[in-house]
Amino acid sequence: MNAPSSRYAYYRAALEGQHLPAAFVDLDVFDANLERLARRAGPLPIRLASKSVRSVALMKRALARPPFLNGLLCYSAGEAAWLATQGFDDLVVAYPTVERDDLEAVARQIGEGRRITLMVDGAGQLDPIDAAGAAAGVVMPVAIDLDLSSDFPGLHFGVYRSPVKDAESALALAHAIARHKYLTLDGLMGYEGQIAGLADAVPGQRLKNAIIRALKRRSITEVRQRRTRVVAALRDAGFSLRFVNGGGTGSFETTRDEPSVTELAAGSGLYLPTLFDHYEVFRAEPAAGFALPVVRLPGEGIATCSGGGYIASGPAGPSRLPQPWLPEGSSLFANEGTGEVQTPVRLPADVKIGIGEPLFFRHAKAGELCERFNELLLIQAGRVVERVTTYRGDGKCFF
Repeated sequence: MNAPSSRYAYYRAALEGQHLPAAFVDLDVFDANLERLARRAGPLPIRLASKSVRSVALMKRALARPPFLNGLLCYSAGEAAWLATQGFDDLVVAYPTVERDDLEAVARQIGEGRRITLMVDGAGQLDPIDAAGAAAGVVMPVAIDLDLSSDFPGLHFGVYRSPVKDAESALALAHAIARHKYLTLDGLMGYEGQIAGLADAVPGQRLKNAIIRALKRRSITEVRQRRTRVVAALRDAGFSLRFVNGGGTGSFETTRDEPSVTELAAGSGLYLPTLFDHYEVFRAEPAAGFALPVVRLPGEGIATCSGGGYIASGPAGPSRLPQPWLPEGSSLFANEGTGEVQTPVRLPADVKIGIGEPLFFRHAKAGELCERFNELLLIQAGRVVERVTTYRGDGKCFF
């Protein structure tokens, strides 16, 4: 990658003459991030999280490289059924659904020979899936979502996800699955979001970083013991698990060492959005960004861009805002942030930007940027070499 001082000039030249706003992916950095994930994964294969990419072309590019599995970790049953028609197979849906049309679409694809595994974490989700399987005359593979948040005295460390938290509740659900004629238990998934998705080396937060790292160390030990007990209990009870999926971009180093885990999950590490900038255990480079055109110069050192209000999901606050990236040293105004139709940016003292020139931003979360653009411009060796569609460009919106 270019030196920081020349990065702005590099992308400005690459996007010369392109319609703005535009989203782009630097393939040279994207491929380097693939290699970083491969090294960090150690002996385990990686299942690609589709929600962090949301472009068929780029998912296929990633899956063509070891140690990525042929399969995906999807976020929607309807998405998985559609991706099956695009040539993907071995699709695990990470979140439960009881929407009949989505379940019917999945059942049709299973009937045509595709492997799609649906996620469950409660008995109330089983009957609708079983009914879809019965109507299509197919057995529906399901996986159990094991909650891996850690409950410490006075603190819930993690996300509120599944009610399945231990071997007892996992076994109860597995037996409930077994009582349904058109269901089969295929695997187990556990996402330790408090380890994989929580930055712990944020500049200017030394004390908070130390506390988070201490909590992570304690949680890692607890999670490992609990997941191992659950997997052992299921297998001792006669349940065969094709896969045990764990981790995320931020937890490869610890999840890969668990003997019960058979595959890792990752996606954000390819684009590297801002929420993954400050981790103690790994470093990567941003491969994805977007360019906004400067349309106003309202005052000295201020450039106002067109568009930019691409807010990420999660707790509302500055961390969910897109951030000015290039020229380096640019910043948002706290009282405006990024706007639907315009975004003012404070420029460094030594930077002058003209009307029509681009400012470059990064999104807070990975694949959500693709919900704002129909296509991604793929940059390689300093020029746009291809345009590929996002889900939005394919006319798809799954939530």
